[in-house]
Amino acid sequence: MTIQHFSDARTMPSVPIHGDYLPTRVTALEKLFPDARIRLHAKLDQLQMSGSTKERTAKFLLDDLEASGALKPGGTVVESTSGNLGMALARQCTQRGFRFVAVVDERANEAALQTMAAFGARLERVPTPADGNRLRARVERVEALLAQHRDAVTTRQYGNPANPAAHASTTMPEMVASLGAAPDYLYVAMSTTGTALGCQQAIEREGWHTKLVGVDAEGSALFGGAVGERKLPGLGAGFETDLSADAHPHAVRRIRESDMIRGCRVLARREGILAGASTGAIVAAIARDLPTFEEDACVAFLVHDGGSAYLPTVYNDVWVRAEINGGAQALASLDRNDPFTAHP
Repeated sequence: MTIQHFSDARTMPSVPIHGDYLPTRVTALEKLFPDARIRLHAKLDQLQMSGSTKERTAKFLLDDLEASGALKPGGTVVESTSGNLGMALARQCTQRGFRFVAVVDERANEAALQTMAAFGARLERVPTPADGNRLRARVERVEALLAQHRDAVTTRQYGNPANPAAHASTTMPEMVASLGAAPDYLYVAMSTTGTALGCQQAIEREGWHTKLVGVDAEGSALFGGAVGERKLPGLGAGFETDLSADAHPHAVRRIRESDMIRGCRVLARREGILAGASTGAIVAAIARDLPTFEEDACVAFLVHDGGSAYLPTVYNDVWVRAEINGGAQALASLDRNDPFTAHP
């Protein structure tokens, strides 16, 4: 992995803070797939203040509410979250003087919940419904809370155009500026599909040749997927979101959770990047597509969040063996040159 180092703090370049998010660097990855004849780059959005690319989303969603007049000084924001957006909204709400109520389910990452609470958020926990659709149950609880508290508002992350606008305005243009040209392929994980749609909008607006690959979880309903049980939060959705109707990735890759584990673990061991499950899914998707890339293709992806909150799960051997179908085989494959194809 090639990273520029600065030996003297006085030579460290100043990085402006744009509102509530940071422009993040793009770095070349040379060890992840050492035999692949591609140029692979990662945008390190886990370096955002709250630890994920949702810092961008939160800023645009809150800016939109304030600009419309719906969110008044001292007001309350209510939103459904599996973790990352909740942490970003909690941080930014406390900075802006708003109260934040995070509606979460039983699959929410405990470290993320503790982080939200540390920023002053109130946690509204929703039990798993009989049909297992936790996302729908969270959204329904948001609507119930809004009906009870008429002065509260929601960011409407699943259908608000401000969600993709964050990535059309910042994420994709930053990526291209860092690389000096648009990548041939861009891999983005999907939940609300806001990040993928925003990158798509920037690609279409600028006429870039980039092929957008959306990475989804097996068990997600997005793009006609079959709904199933998922143990790892933050990737996929229990229903087709309003934003997904406008998203048209060139390809969708559905990744099983054992391969997300492989992707996370290999990225950490080979490149020293500790990332969350959605980024592990991206690594697995790229590994699957390696034989299809033309020689010297520029392939880029977003590191959506950091892995610290996943230490008790993704990076815990005992948990992986007990909770993830195929988890033991995933762990056993990690020392192989190609852990993604050298398993049953």
